[in-house]
Amino acid sequence: MRVLIASDSFKGSLSSFKVGEAVSAGVKKVFPEAVTTIISIADGGEGTVEALVTACGGKYLKKTVTSPLNEPIEALMGMLPDNTAVIEMAAASGLPLVPASQRNPLFTTTRGTGELIKEALNEGAEKILIGIGGSATNDGGAGAAQALGVKLLDSSGQELPPGGTHLAKLAKIDTTGMDPRLNSVPVTVICDVDNPLCGERGASAVYGPQKGATPEMVEHLDRCLAHYAQIIKEQLGVDILNIPGAGAAGGLGGGLLAFTNAELKSGTEAVLETIKFDEMVQDYDIVVTGEGRIDAQSAYGKVPKGVGVRAKSHGKPAIAIVGSVGPGAEIMHQFGIEAIIPITNRTMTLDEAVADAYDLVVQATERAFRLIKTGLSLKC
Repeated sequence: MRVLIASDSFKGSLSSFKVGEAVSAGVKKVFPEAVTTIISIADGGEGTVEALVTACGGKYLKKTVTSPLNEPIEALMGMLPDNTAVIEMAAASGLPLVPASQRNPLFTTTRGTGELIKEALNEGAEKILIGIGGSATNDGGAGAAQALGVKLLDSSGQELPPGGTHLAKLAKIDTTGMDPRLNSVPVTVICDVDNPLCGERGASAVYGPQKGATPEMVEHLDRCLAHYAQIIKEQLGVDILNIPGAGAAGGLGGGLLAFTNAELKSGTEAVLETIKFDEMVQDYDIVVTGEGRIDAQSAYGKVPKGVGVRAKSHGKPAIAIVGSVGPGAEIMHQFGIEAIIPITNRTMTLDEAVADAYDLVVQATERAFRLIKTGLSLKC
């Protein structure tokens, strides 16, 4: 038996690769001679660089960039063998980089993400993938644009300071200093949300509060981003206001679309394409995927759906080993997931499940493959 293991991480407990190791151990308790292959998967958020560097045999690069608080920090990026640079905006502009007491999306900046893009160009990248989950910012990618040579000027010709609050004063966009290498290096933005830039489902309203925004700040930042989008439309001819995904990462999705001519893709799909999943899966008998919680929302671009759909298209059965099962999870059967197996085997708290996650994944996989072994022995 040949088993391909392609699971998302279990947030807060196991990385994608660790889940894979546990699944492999569980498979071999039932089929000791099984061949198992683990590929790390992510959806554009935390773990995307690790997943792609591991899966493709790339390398890590450490760069000094600007933090969300406008201070120097070190951030990792990846370079794949085909000269594709992989960047997580969270490494330079992520929420964990800002202490809870200092979270204020009026002033946090994406400048460090722009600096990572510039470093990728300096390293000779021929393509750039940017995962934009987990941001601490709400500046519409203004800081990233400035790092790449764009001038964002107020009515007196002064450069705007860092932070989304200053977008209200934007009067002129000068792109003459934009790094010309971006004209020939394609940029793909990968994320797992489809929020527009503004409004009830926009960047400020949905994600602002977790970054420290009060209701008053949310309203102000929403107006700032709307003004920013209007100036971009008038002066660059790009309408980012209602593009699905433009509101990701505090509007960074929209900013990258406007200033780098980026293509916006589902994170899972971009990762699966990059690792050439369709070619790999043809050599296996069954696929195991998973995530920390599977429910109706998993049908919207999450890892199990992407893996299940592609496995099914090649006639390969797929099962999901998951931390927990929520309402509507049965919809995943429409997307190639034949069975969903939760790891909990008794009444337990979340803390207990997190602490014992590795062993619980091993045991859940063993249960699943014992059923598969029974099925193989049936004569119908």
